[in-house]
Amino acid sequence: MALDQDQVRKIASLARLQIDDGQIAEYQTNLTNILDLVDQLSAADTDGIDPMAHPLDAVQRLRADVVTEENQRENFQKIAPATEQGHYLVPRVVE
Repeated sequence: MALDQDQVRKIASLARLQIDDGQIAEYQTNLTNILDLVDQLSAADTDGIDPMAHPLDAVQRLRADVVTEENQRENFQKIAPATEQGHYLVPRVVE
């Protein structure tokens, strides 16, 4: 699929890119090559192939979700400038 210069300008505008007129031909060639590659990939037969998130059948090792420390909220809030009902009070920053 070949792009013309007006299409390249429109793509640049949508992407909020400023392209000099001297660079349009280069972008036109590069974008056309990318679209040709996408067309080649689209032509591949993928019937019967399950989508996958990772090419390897890897399983992430996770640790058990167990509490390892005791609750020290009271100790921390003793030294806080202002607290109320277990929450830290801070100055208002948004009007």
